[in-house]
Amino acid sequence: MSADDAARRSLAGPQSGSASSHAPIGRPRSVLDARPEHSADSPLSVHAMTVAYHRKPVLWDVDYDAPPAALIAIVGPNGAGKSTFIKACMDLVPRASGRVEFWGLPWRKARQRVGYVPQRESVDWDFPVSALDVVCMGRYRRIGWFRPVGKADRAAAIGCLERVGMAELAHRQISQLSGGQQQRVFLARALAQDSDLYFMDEPFAGVDAATERAIVTVLRELKAQGRSVICVHHDLQTVAEYFDDVLMLNMRVVAAGPVAQVFTRENLHKTYGGRLTLLVEASEAVARAGQQP
Repeated sequence: MSADDAARRSLAGPQSGSASSHAPIGRPRSVLDARPEHSADSPLSVHAMTVAYHRKPVLWDVDYDAPPAALIAIVGPNGAGKSTFIKACMDLVPRASGRVEFWGLPWRKARQRVGYVPQRESVDWDFPVSALDVVCMGRYRRIGWFRPVGKADRAAAIGCLERVGMAELAHRQISQLSGGQQQRVFLARALAQDSDLYFMDEPFAGVDAATERAIVTVLRELKAQGRSVICVHHDLQTVAEYFDDVLMLNMRVVAAGPVAQVFTRENLHKTYGGRLTLLVEASEAVARAGQQP
């Protein structure tokens, strides 16, 4: 693979390399009987997953089931393993142990139904492509690598840029875009993948207020379509406003479930320890959310 091809794959994200349909994937009855501890309806089931870097555990014995058609936040302190959790689920980093399933199937059999928005800082934005080119990369699983992008796929990519308010800058080189505009382009690329489950690694980090509102609007549209979104999120004050469920992580799962039930002061203290200022702000957000009708 040439350097240019590798860069294109980096921008395009994990792909299946072949076209796919969105026919529902069911879990075989034999698998259901053998693994009753996880939900057959869950788009993501993680069982006893441990990840280690240089023999030092980053995640330890993680168990988690994601609810279908939900917006899910992953929260925890720096170094808690939030980004590693996402990458390990998609086989981007190796797991020391454990099992990950998507609708009851391993990653290699379900990856065509999963979209990914990595951290903006992890991408080489100097690569000479336009915003439209980046979004078209989200269509590669349908058209195949090294094939020309047809009119229908280009029109679909333009439509995704319109959804995030970036159609007017479709032909602007990505290095000439602001941070918020780059994040919108990556969100449009994920939409072009037309996935049933999306992983997003800090999509709100470093963006302006207008971009944040645009991202929230798109997330809610995806949920309304029956899709699930799992976001690494750092702003505790907006968890209750933006998300339905939360996974509170600090190497191990501290708590997981509906925000109204598990995003509590007690669990925040267990997750973040002595970060008192942060916890006070988050606790106030929790209290405000509880007072809303």
